[in-house]
Amino acid sequence: MARPRNFTEDAVLAQAADLFARLGYNAASIDDLLAATGLQRGSLYKAFGSKRNLFEKVLAGALAPGWTARPAAVDLLIVALKELVPDDAPIAGLCRQAIAESGPETAHLLGARLLEHLN
Repeated sequence: MARPRNFTEDAVLAQAADLFARLGYNAASIDDLLAATGLQRGSLYKAFGSKRNLFEKVLAGALAPGWTARPAAVDLLIVALKELVPDDAPIAGLCRQAIAESGPETAHLLGARLLEHLN
């Protein structure tokens, strides 16, 4: 009999989203994710399979309708565009769809957010 989860997936996704938005995908280690979420290594892998799968789930949730009004969602999109899109077709598809559905002001929004990160 499987043990019941001692965490809520939504809480873990929110904590992981914050970490990925702050550190980026590549800089966020599994140990960082464990510390941020309070999960044990086995629980993280059982629930999400991998760091990459966790990021995809976080990104998909962040890019829900209205994402352009949420700075953390924009930050996650930027992380995905910079670090994963060149080599990851499913992540590229999520990004492409979100940008296509968001309208022409998205380029300005992304540019402005990137400039904020420089300051």
